[in-house]
Amino acid sequence: MNKIVIAITGASGSIYAKILLEKLLHAKEQWAELAVVMTENAKQVWQTELNNHDYRNLPVKFYSQQDFNAPFASGSGQYNTMIIIPCSMGTLGRIAGGISNDLISRAADVILKERRRLICVARDMPYNLIHIRNMETITLAGGIICPATPSFYSLPKSIEELAATVVDRALDLAGIDIKTFRWGQ
Repeated sequence: MNKIVIAITGASGSIYAKILLEKLLHAKEQWAELAVVMTENAKQVWQTELNNHDYRNLPVKFYSQQDFNAPFASGSGQYNTMIIIPCSMGTLGRIAGGISNDLISRAADVILKERRRLICVARDMPYNLIHIRNMETITLAGGIICPATPSFYSLPKSIEELAATVVDRALDLAGIDIKTFRWGQ
């Protein structure tokens, strides 16, 4: 059974994290544990973009960025999936550089060293060469870069439906069975 950690960084795109958490809570039968790490910047961005603090009401376990006693800070915790959504380029760079200076970068390091699934929903753009090389490094280490680039062929009718095209792709990559638009159906 899946043990999933979600990391929310301060990049713009709180809507992606909100929709992802809602969809995972609707798919509870597909995971045994769900943990969340949210940076202080992410909390500010959530308030700015979504005009609320609704993440506080979600029935999930939140961990502090400095809580290195969190179960997913060690491979023995056996978390098999980590989704960083949105993933700032600063976070991406620290992961690519092997700098485990907070719980997010430590958990990503653990996921990669254990050859488990790391999905980075990169939000910042445009990319400079440093970003591209960091993405390459993470990809070569076994991670998945999933840019927060929505698709339009499902004809989304709201910003939530548009954002869900990115979230659904990340959930597919995580192996979560969801009902979503499928090309050719």
